[in-house]
This record gives sequence, C-alpha cells and structure tokens, in this order.
Amino acid sequence: MSRVGRVARTTKETSVVVEIDLDGTGQVDVSTGVGFYDHMLDQLGRHGLFDLTVKTEGDLHIDTHHTIEDTALALGAAFRQALGDKVGIVRFANASVPLDESLAQVTVDLSGRPYLVHTEPEGMAPMIGSYDTTMTRHILESFVAQAQIALHVHVPYGRNAHHIVECQFKALARALRHAGEIDPRQTGIPSTKGAL
Repeated sequence: MSRVGRVARTTKETSVVVEIDLDGTGQVDVSTGVGFYDHMLDQLGRHGLFDLTVKTEGDLHIDTHHTIEDTALALGAAFRQALGDKVGIVRFANASVPLDESLAQVTVDLSGRPYLVHTEPEGMAPMIGSYDTTMTRHILESFVAQAQIALHVHVPYGRNAHHIVECQFKALARALRHAGEIDPRQTGIPSTKGAL
C-alpha cells in the first residue's frame, strides 16, 4: 500500500509543490527561500522518517509570510492525502523532545477534525534570520486546517528562540510518525464512528 501525497498549489503570491511518503526513510529535499523554515521542514522529514520534497517560489520581495503559509497549507493537504482512508493506523500519539534548555510536548489525533492548541514561552526573539517567530503558530494552524487533525503543542520552557521552534518541529515529526504508523492489530478504522 502506497501512502504518498502530492499537492501543487499556485496563486499570484506563491507556487508550491509538496510530495510526502509516510513510509519513507527521512530523505528530504526542501527549498522555500526561507533558510530557517527549510531547516524546520528538514527536521520534520528526518525525524518523522517521511520522504519529503518541498519546492516553493514565493513573493519574498514582500516578506516571508505567503511563502511560509502556503507551504504549510500544501504540506497539510499532502499529509492528509497520504493517510488515505486511515484503515489500520494508530491514530493517537504524543512525543516530548528536548533541545538543550527547551522542551516541546506534542500530542496528535488524526481525527478528521482540525483543532490546534499551541503555547510557547513569552518574550521570544522576534526573528531567526528571515523567519518571523510568530509564524510558528500560523504554520501549525495552516497545517492542521488542511491535514484535518487535532494537534496540541506545548513548550513549557525555553530561552533560545531557535531551540524553542526547532524542538516543536522535532516533536511534531515524532508524534505524526507514530500516529500514522500501521498497527498490525488494528483491522479497521480506529474509531467507534467507523470513519475519521
């Protein structure tokens, strides 16, 4: 069974192509024009063991917002497509990932219902290179909306903005990987409703 998603999204602001294989080995080829975002998507693929290709061309002469947002939307849609009918998946998972002084705790339900709860420390540095740190929540909102999952991301403490953001992507990768894995004991859709 192939669990691959591919989404192409073109607007007047961006052109995005995302391909994801949920049963890959963590091979990543990412180019968005936003260096730190590329680094975070690389974490997502490598720690999720997803084969991930992302090619985005955006209106970076304005700022990075549209490029980051549209990439996240396409990634969420590709992830949902790759999950298919969700027969046999684990469905729920959580992961806690430290990065030096920072800790991220992520819990996910591949529920078919988009919902995000997100907390991170106050007073973070506003920028990491050209990456606006307020975009992390927006990336997650956009991904959740298209992936149609419930996602809780909590960073109870951390000082360094790079660490605070990166541990979130690493923990997200691990949680998505485990929730999307095939459970050999699960013969149907893991829901009393019979649908996710």
